[in-house]
Amino acid sequence: MTTLLTVISTLLWWVLYSSIGALFFAIVAWSVLRWVERCAVVFNRTYLACLVWNLIGLLIVAVIAIHEGHTKPPYAPLLASPLLRGALVVDMIVGVFVLWRLIPRVDAHRIRPTSACMAVAVLMAVAYGAATSLA
Repeated sequence: MTTLLTVISTLLWWVLYSSIGALFFAIVAWSVLRWVERCAVVFNRTYLACLVWNLIGLLIVAVIAIHEGHTKPPYAPLLASPLLRGALVVDMIVGVFVLWRLIPRVDAHRIRPTSACMAVAVLMAVAYGAATSLA
């Protein structure tokens, strides 16, 4: 029973932290997409795309951290790991695909793949800058 409660608690915290991160990422992505597309984009779909991307990204990073044994601070060796850097490239590709597929513009057209690439690049630069300043 304790194991079941631990798993449920872990899943709830995973979704909660992903939601908090997705809100910040959605605000930044929405601003970048409005600028790049020169057209309004739907914010709630931007939030949904960022939430899906965050859930997948946190899962990838957690698996890499557990595999490498860097689950407690300091995280500098984890950030220097080639396996994590490769996983971040995969995460960026997933992010571009998710943003491109899930975010429509107000005129009911999809955003361009290049716009999704720009949004993911800005978000990854902000996230990596925050991660390296905290490590």
